[in-house]
Amino acid sequence: MKNRRLIVSAIALCLLAGLALAQRPHRKKPTMDLPAISEDGIPKVDENLSGRFTFVRVQFDTSQYASYYRYNNILGDGGPPWSHDYPVAGRHLMKIMAELSKADVSLDINEPILTLDDPALCKFPFAYLCEVGFMNLNDKEIAGMREYLLRGGFLMVDDFRTQGQFYNLQRQVKMAFPEYELKKLDVSHPIFNCFFSIKTLDLPPIYGGGYVTNETQTPEFWGLENEHGRLMMVVNYNYDVSDYWQFSDNPFRPIEETNEAYKFGVNYIIYALTH
Repeated sequence: MKNRRLIVSAIALCLLAGLALAQRPHRKKPTMDLPAISEDGIPKVDENLSGRFTFVRVQFDTSQYASYYRYNNILGDGGPPWSHDYPVAGRHLMKIMAELSKADVSLDINEPILTLDDPALCKFPFAYLCEVGFMNLNDKEIAGMREYLLRGGFLMVDDFRTQGQFYNLQRQVKMAFPEYELKKLDVSHPIFNCFFSIKTLDLPPIYGGGYVTNETQTPEFWGLENEHGRLMMVVNYNYDVSDYWQFSDNPFRPIEETNEAYKFGVNYIIYALTH
């Protein structure tokens, strides 16, 4: 049995490395087939996607930062903070999921983008949220976050740094869940061992540390659990795992670090689907 597990693990690792290596030499971006667009410019949700595992992104209002944070109206890098790494990161992760699991995965589409108070969010078990230092949720969105997570949804929070940004997240999570606290996770938590066995959380700062301020930018992993111990939210603090996914076809980061980043993404999804 032990040898069998070692063989399965080796095959999975080879798949990860092979996929990343196979993409790098081509330097080709995937076709960005846009879904139907609503009047506000956000992709509409295709109801047919709810029957397959679909990477979903959460958006929020950032108009209060418009005076000093300039961005264009094109989604993705350079666009609103919540859209960073869109749509390539999600597309790449879904290809990895399709190769490593038998999950019925939505491939080669740009992920749906929803607000936390949109009832359609509850059609999807996993949602991605980034740059929460710029997030200022209204009462309906706070209530929507609570309902989504208590009904079984899972929220992955990524790509933010500094104590001030972390406090902004803590404050709004506390508004939604006054009875629970975000807690720091260690490598023994089931989410880091449910598919891949992640060996360490002592990761190098993705931007070299000291980004924006002189604060130490050591990656940390936090989570929000319910009274039964189910992790409803995982928080990548001082880390940007989706950057690795986005640039896995580009030598922006070493392939070893990219493979580790995919392990986090795969584990998060597997945990969300099995808890």
